[in-house]
Order: sequence, then C-alpha cells, then structure tokens
Amino acid sequence: MKQKGLGGGLDAIFGTEKVAVKTAPMSRMDEIAISQIIPNPTQPRKRFDEEALQELADSIRQLGVIQPVTLRKAEGDKYIIISGERRWRASQMVGLETLPAYIREADDENLHAMALVENIQRQDLNAIEIALGMQRLIEECGLTQEAMADKVGKKRSTVSNYMRLLNLPDEVQLALKEGLITMGHAKAIAGIDAENQLWALKRCLKKALSVRQAEELARKLAENPKSKEQNEEEYPESYSRLVEQLEPYFSQNISIKRSKSGGGKIVIDFASDADIETFIERLRER
Repeated sequence: MKQKGLGGGLDAIFGTEKVAVKTAPMSRMDEIAISQIIPNPTQPRKRFDEEALQELADSIRQLGVIQPVTLRKAEGDKYIIISGERRWRASQMVGLETLPAYIREADDENLHAMALVENIQRQDLNAIEIALGMQRLIEECGLTQEAMADKVGKKRSTVSNYMRLLNLPDEVQLALKEGLITMGHAKAIAGIDAENQLWALKRCLKKALSVRQAEELARKLAENPKSKEQNEEEYPESYSRLVEQLEPYFSQNISIKRSKSGGGKIVIDFASDADIETFIERLRER
C-alpha cells in the first residue's frame, strides 16, 4: 500500500523557528562517479525490495537516469546521498560509472531529517519504518507528538497510531513489515490488551481476517475477555469445511457456536442492511 507523503518538506516539519535549514541554492547538476557516492548512514530505509530494484534497473538501462540524485559533499572526494539511494543501487546493477546529481549544502543535524522526509514523500516505506523515522525526529528535534502532528500536517491521531506500532510485540511488527498484515490490522491489535496481542495476530493470520473483522475481534475481546477461550475451543474439521463453503457467499466473519448438548448455531456478521442485499445477490449468482 502506498503511503502518503508528509507534505511540505523540511519547512512543514520544523518551521523557521525550530531548525535553521541552510537555504543556499543547489549547484549546477554534475556527473558524479558512482564510486565516490556513499549511502547516508542515517537512511531510514533499511531494506530494499530486490524485484522493485531490478525493475528500476531495467528502466535505467532503457531510458537512463531521469531524475538526478541529491548529494552532500563529504570528506575527501566522497558524497553522501540525501535522496536517491534506490537510483544509486539500481545504477550499480546496470553498470553505470557516473550519476547525474545535485550537490547540496546540509549540516549533519539536518541530514537525517532531509533523508527521512524525502523517503516518506517518494518511497513506499512500510509503517514500521515510518514510525521509527517519526520517533527519531521526535527524539532528535525535541518534538512532542502534538508538535510532530502540526509540523507534518497530520492529525495527532495519525501520528499516535504510527507511534503505537512500536509498542507492539516484535512478532506483530515483523508481520507488518513483511506485509502479512496491514496497518489497519496492526492498529486493531494495538487496541487489544498486551497479553492477547500475539493470540490476535495468530488468529488474523490463520483466519485471513479482514481489517473490519480484526476490529470486530478487538471489540469482542474488550467487551468479553472470555470470547478468546470460546474461540479457542476445538471443533471438528467438518466445521472448518462448512465455513469454507459459506465464505464465497458471505465475506463477513462467520463463526459456529456449539452448545454442550451438541447443538449450536451458525453466526454471520453483517454491518448494515446493504450487506443483506449483497448476500442475496451472491446467492442468486450461485
């Protein structure tokens, strides 16, 4: 899922009062040897999708580097990447010797901030990477969550939701980073008491729950903690087969409740009257 950029760049984050960002104009575009370019050590993105890099490399092979990278002069003859590390990596894969680049003045204090904003604006950082980047900006620039929300033009609840992800168990964070669950699933799990979060993750994965179903699970656990034990009851394998047969008709959560006497009922959740109409149309199609 593509994340929205933070908007207005460094000025939107820090304003002119908080951090005085150098405003010296960029130099003319130069061709810089790839061997002279080094990645930013504070780059917030730690992993690069190999398939996406290969696609970019193929594009560069055919069309060249359309957008110059942005660099900062380092010691000796080296340059540190401010933005464009994917282009630099892909160009190495193609075998290019130089890259078109803008050379920009930036002190160490602002280098991380520039890289973070540039990446969130231009790349598909996962939610954990965004949260970690926000945390660093908060810590290194002395911002509160409220101040962060103001600076980035986001609702405070949005910033808070990202930061809450960092309090989730490692297993949940890994599932989010690997794309096994979405931000919506993680947000729902974050609302569950800590001792049940791993159980909720396993249920989301095992049952392939939608975000709405994960939210409903969180609500039920909040209202009735015993619902976890009820859900964990072992039912015959035929019950699972029945649910699988019903799922093409009803995308909502389907559960089977069994009584001690051996009877029971099938429960199909729905959110509105429109869902009922959808059920009827699906049954007609079959």
